[in-house]
Amino acid sequence: MARSVSPTAERTRQQEVQRQGRRLGWLSLGLGLAQLTAPHTVRRISGVDDSATSRAVVPAVGVRELVHAVGLLASRRKGVWAWTRVAGDAMDLTALGIALAHRGGDRRRRLAGVTGAIAGITALDLLTAVRATRAEHTGPARGTHKGDSVELTAATTIRKPRPEVFAFWRDLENLPAFMAHLEQVRTTGDRTSHWTAGAPFGQDVEWDAEITEETPGERIAWRSTGKAAVPNAGTVWFTPAPDGESTEVNVVLAYEIPGGALGKAVAKYYGEEPHQQLDDDLRRLKQVLETGEVVRSDGAPWGKRARKEFPQRPAQPLSDAELEKGADA
Repeated sequence: MARSVSPTAERTRQQEVQRQGRRLGWLSLGLGLAQLTAPHTVRRISGVDDSATSRAVVPAVGVRELVHAVGLLASRRKGVWAWTRVAGDAMDLTALGIALAHRGGDRRRRLAGVTGAIAGITALDLLTAVRATRAEHTGPARGTHKGDSVELTAATTIRKPRPEVFAFWRDLENLPAFMAHLEQVRTTGDRTSHWTAGAPFGQDVEWDAEITEETPGERIAWRSTGKAAVPNAGTVWFTPAPDGESTEVNVVLAYEIPGGALGKAVAKYYGEEPHQQLDDDLRRLKQVLETGEVVRSDGAPWGKRARKEFPQRPAQPLSDAELEKGADA
């Protein structure tokens, strides 16, 4: 059975990975600047000979450290840059091992101390690389299209017991009943499905998806598979509300939208801020489960019917004039 992880815990883990990556970045920056600005002092402290080779190698290693620093401080993909540090550490340990075999006395003791320090840093680099890689692989879906990565979060409380809410969502074919952009979700296996969503210019986009984690009654995680036009992933948690009768639903969605003209067309087509869209989807989920249908407000009586995304009914009957005006819209 998959282990249930709360949205807060998952965000905390991601934030800790980013913080640790930045710490390594500052460490690389300090080491690089020391090796470039005071190479003689670095060679003396570490017990390295003042030879032509060492005078060339120490600044070169300093440049390498500065490159690592830029990557770790500027990029969110800490895993990639942490692995480059691990590779550099391996090179340094190999060189120090060779040097130790040909040194003696005080110089050997200093080299041994430096080797121990580098080994400790290597362990830290390796731990960070593994954690960052794991976090990146369980984060937003990645695909072949380059564009902006968007992560959305939303929550709602539904006055229904948790097993009922979970069962409704777990039947993925129910999702288009409240998710405005979805046209159809068709199950193709116990953990696989085929999704169809509306796109600009009257077109549809389709992709396959799989459930990657499931804790019955508590959590569902899924992601697109193959070459999805819009790579995406999502996680939903179901927890009992304090009143003992309702269910708190927390959702995290992540997707990548291709840039350029297509990305702008998608944003214009949907006509709403993405976070507001997800909030609206969960509001409709609450309505569907609590009342059996989606209700429009009197302030916007035609809701989304102009795009015919899904059926809605008015909270109160419309007048004949309103009906005629809506039909002409």
